[in-house]
Amino acid sequence: MKRITLFLLGMVLFVSFFAFKEPNDKYFAILKNLDIFATLYKEVNTYYVDEVNPTTLIETGIVSMLKSLDPYTNYIPEEQIENYRTMTTGEYAGIGATVVNKNKKATIVMPFEGYIAHRSGVKIGDEILKIDGKDITEKNSSEISTFLKGQAGTPISLTIKRLGNDKPLELQLIREKITIPNVPYFGMVTEDVGMIALTDFTNNASKEVKDALNQLKEKGAKNIILDLRGNPGGLLSEAINISNIFIPKGSEVVSTKGKVKEWNKQYLALNSAVDTDIPLIVLTNSNSASAAEIVTGVIQDYDRGVVVGQNSYGKGLVQATRSLTYNSKLKVTVAKYYIPSGRCIQALDYSHRNPDGSVGKTPDSLRVPFKTKNGRIVYDGGGVKPDIEVAKTNNAPIVNSLENKGFLFDYAVYYASKNPSVKSAKGFELTEVEYQDFVKWLIGKEYDYDTKVEQTIVQLENSAKEEKYYEDIKSQIQSLKTKVMHNKEADLQKFKPEIKEILEKEIVAHYFLERGTIEATFDDDLEIKTAVELFKDKTRFQKILAQR
Repeated sequence: MKRITLFLLGMVLFVSFFAFKEPNDKYFAILKNLDIFATLYKEVNTYYVDEVNPTTLIETGIVSMLKSLDPYTNYIPEEQIENYRTMTTGEYAGIGATVVNKNKKATIVMPFEGYIAHRSGVKIGDEILKIDGKDITEKNSSEISTFLKGQAGTPISLTIKRLGNDKPLELQLIREKITIPNVPYFGMVTEDVGMIALTDFTNNASKEVKDALNQLKEKGAKNIILDLRGNPGGLLSEAINISNIFIPKGSEVVSTKGKVKEWNKQYLALNSAVDTDIPLIVLTNSNSASAAEIVTGVIQDYDRGVVVGQNSYGKGLVQATRSLTYNSKLKVTVAKYYIPSGRCIQALDYSHRNPDGSVGKTPDSLRVPFKTKNGRIVYDGGGVKPDIEVAKTNNAPIVNSLENKGFLFDYAVYYASKNPSVKSAKGFELTEVEYQDFVKWLIGKEYDYDTKVEQTIVQLENSAKEEKYYEDIKSQIQSLKTKVMHNKEADLQKFKPEIKEILEKEIVAHYFLERGTIEATFDDDLEIKTAVELFKDKTRFQKILAQR
């Protein structure tokens, strides 16, 4: 507490040394507000009725202050540095498995292929009861992760409950360095279409993409799908290098502009491209952000490939990490980035908030047009719009309920315990008999839900009562309720294709891990199917890139 107070007072003295005498000067405002903050903290600490935790109080103030700027400017205290390092490098030491708290159970949802958990026989669905003899059944996902991580080479013991085993299993493992791949999958979708799934932009992302591309071409790929759906971005340098794989050396990739001159930079492709001719389709959705949008925007602006999917997130901001005292750090937005056409795709204007503090999107009327290399019109201020839009499909309420309750995951665990193997991930499909077995397995399990139509009827009923019309239309409302009231058994058959699609993906994961979950979607994934069909129609492919 004393240390923090001295720090604040020191900041006041530091700023006052540089402050000018003019009361309207910026430095005077900084001095004034730091002084207010320091004295306020002192008064609260002295007179507040209960004891105050100084670290919690100050961190709450810091977080709230930065939140008023944008969601990407963050304070990282010393105790969170390791998690931040994992996020930016993709490396940590542990057992190599994703563990989440599902219904108050520490559950293995995905062991990473080749790492110690996988090599030791850890399976999807295993429930961890104890770590090094300590009961973790009441711990949250973050706490469990902390227990699992540690120095590479150190031992760790797990007590595991597995479906089909009467007694818990005792496993003795050695933590090892884990590197989370940026490219969890690359493979052939068809005989001549290869796909690279890029999920992050940490160190070596460009090397992974380059290696994947070369291997796919060796396997006969004549067309490439680069899947950036759900990719939140990462290192700017990797976005530049990945773009460089597909565009010529010397091409501008991105430029940045900030308040500080050192961030006014232009970044060029510095290496020889790997392939500037192979037909390319980039898949995006609303969760494709930042570095993923730079790559997507570069491909679109140079008319190097076709973008398919949904509008990207719209994050045109660049962050840098600054070191603070006591081993803490500040991740701060330092610039906006501009892709080759000259547009900035930032969707939200954090510098001009609404009166209630909310942030609005740039209206379409204020978005400025730019041109791609071939003269196609593209716009700033709203992410990257696909050349071919594929409508996002919404699951039926019963599907969401089964997923949220964990029943699709749980049945996949049950299925895998009864079936030692399946032939392949791509070709796996539940038979009608197997699906009906799933329906029987659900008997007695609670997964009730309301459809939107039912919710609308309830709103209508409430409004009618408020406005004194209910008695007049009561019979019609009751009739409508009867007609649209959902039946779970009927819905299990009506929405069977949707349920089967997710269930098959969950089951395949038990046999082929993450690779299997991706390959199992090939026959149902609308964006991939659209891309494959477009590759077959070369005339249409070229027309999209050439139209003005």
